[in-house]
Amino acid sequence: MAILYQAEEVKLPSIKKRETSNWIKSVAASYNKKVGDIAFIFCSDKKILEVNNQYLQHDYYTDIITFDYSENDTISGDIFISLDTVKSNSEQFKTLYNEELHRIIIHGILHLCGINDKGPGEREHMTECENKALKMLGE
Repeated sequence: MAILYQAEEVKLPSIKKRETSNWIKSVAASYNKKVGDIAFIFCSDKKILEVNNQYLQHDYYTDIITFDYSENDTISGDIFISLDTVKSNSEQFKTLYNEELHRIIIHGILHLCGINDKGPGEREHMTECENKALKMLGE
């Protein structure tokens, strides 16, 4: 059981890995989930577009793609995060880059915990869950 942080075509963001991993475990536990193997792959817009095309047949950029390999109450998955889009989102929403990065990291974890954001009212619920999780980071 491990949480891995790696970079492809970009420099690994300067996040506190131990603190972030402990936070992820706390958030998962708040949904009665255990953390299995999770890989965060930080990448460029170009790379996330390739992943989107290859695996999901989507031809557009996104900030995150989550591949869910969870079983029962153990969450596992590969989470691709475009640092280019995280940066442009932080500028668009006038938030700090690190805050936006943590929001996107936990967004992927929340998906693995079973929270969706595509249907009616789901986006608002996801945002509430992200906000609650971000408060846990500061504790």
